[in-house]
Amino acid sequence: MARSHVLLLSSLTLCAALRAPAQQDGQPARARLFDAPETLPLTLTADFNALSKDRGEAKQEHAGVLAFVGPAGDSVALDVRLRTRGHFRLQRRNCDFPPLKLSFDKQQVKHTVFAGQGGLKLVVHCQDRESYEQNLLQEYLLYRVFNVITPKSFRARLARVTYRDNSGKAKPVTRYGFFIEDDDAMARRAGAQVFEQKGVSQLDTDVEHTGLTAMFEYLIGNTDFSVGGLHNIVLIRDSAGTVFAVPYDFDWSGVISASYAVPDPRLGIKSVRERLYRGYCRTPEQLGPTIARFDDQKDSIYALFRSQEGLDPKHAEQTLRYFDEFYRTLNDPRTANREFVRNCVRP
Repeated sequence: MARSHVLLLSSLTLCAALRAPAQQDGQPARARLFDAPETLPLTLTADFNALSKDRGEAKQEHAGVLAFVGPAGDSVALDVRLRTRGHFRLQRRNCDFPPLKLSFDKQQVKHTVFAGQGGLKLVVHCQDRESYEQNLLQEYLLYRVFNVITPKSFRARLARVTYRDNSGKAKPVTRYGFFIEDDDAMARRAGAQVFEQKGVSQLDTDVEHTGLTAMFEYLIGNTDFSVGGLHNIVLIRDSAGTVFAVPYDFDWSGVISASYAVPDPRLGIKSVRERLYRGYCRTPEQLGPTIARFDDQKDSIYALFRSQEGLDPKHAEQTLRYFDEFYRTLNDPRTANREFVRNCVRP
């Protein structure tokens, strides 16, 4: 129904702090990994028994090998360093398999698909069950959806990863995972730099882009972010001083409805969205171009879910029914005005 989508943007005060993006031999890092949509088959070998125990604040680096077949059919094996990351999914009671950060030797990866990459987040399956893998594929596609809406977004690359435990205490397991573009690389593509400052108000960010971000969060039913708190948001600032809020980490979205993210498993998706509803204040003049952007890209968004390998067609259609409700709201002038203009929560 109309109140079944979610928006939340924090409002605080703007200060100044910049982190200069990393350079590779004086040149911007190449993003070959994210230039292709095909699923990348990989084998990751490490002591996963030790990794799975490393869930404290002082995380250790663990040696590993990332192997794959190059474009010429050659076998490639890269030395990598792995460490666990995250907060909620790092806790053993929530996930058996913790999220990972992979660090590369920049010289070793120069002529591979990972050229230019220093360190990357790898989103993994949390539990070794089919339902969790479906959740992961849905989250990966949400990154693709926001790519369709705006280039000022994190790119993701899907992989089919075989995890081999060299401690001998676990059998190999093969699951989907995906890499997320590095913050600095994303900012560099946008002609900007990462802006590390808490307390930024939505009023101090680019109006058009923040409108797209807010509408996207509404589309997917997500409240697990904050601009002012830099929670699941990276701020970037261009040379003119304009600040853009770029979202990431969508596993708590209502459209995914992961078992660990639903307040009560007996509740349906619609009920969850109604509980979490917030509004983002727009004038009718500001709202028009935002609605047009989402309308223009509807077919492309739906095609992502209908064509994704590995995604259960039932999950795909469930997602699209969720999106159908969004588009009914968006294209009913009275409902859209109520949701996005009259009913918003003012900062």
